[in-house]
Amino acid sequence: MNRTWKSKAASILMIIGGFLGVIFGIVVAAISIPVGAVTAEMLPVFGVFLEGIGPGLIALGIVAIVAGIITRRRNKWGLALAGAICSMFPILPLGIVAIIFVAMGKKEYTQT
Repeated sequence: MNRTWKSKAASILMIIGGFLGVIFGIVVAAISIPVGAVTAEMLPVFGVFLEGIGPGLIALGIVAIVAGIITRRRNKWGLALAGAICSMFPILPLGIVAIIFVAMGKKEYTQT
């Protein structure tokens, strides 16, 4: 099995995207929870939606970080693809490049 740079680059992009997702999630949660509480009185559905964005970004960021770390070992292609998709939400171009690199390097991963 020939090991190339694609999976290593994808894992680095996933980790970067995950960290940015966690940071953006914390910022959005700090801003949107008070705003969501105020708007929940006027528009209940919109207030609940605003309150869920921050924790959702944090969760996606954590999944991307864990998948990026596990992807460095090149043994779970499905997890690598899931992490690349999760890293797409904070920064779209970074996630798209990670998805492309994971898809191009599918042959590098061991089948378990």
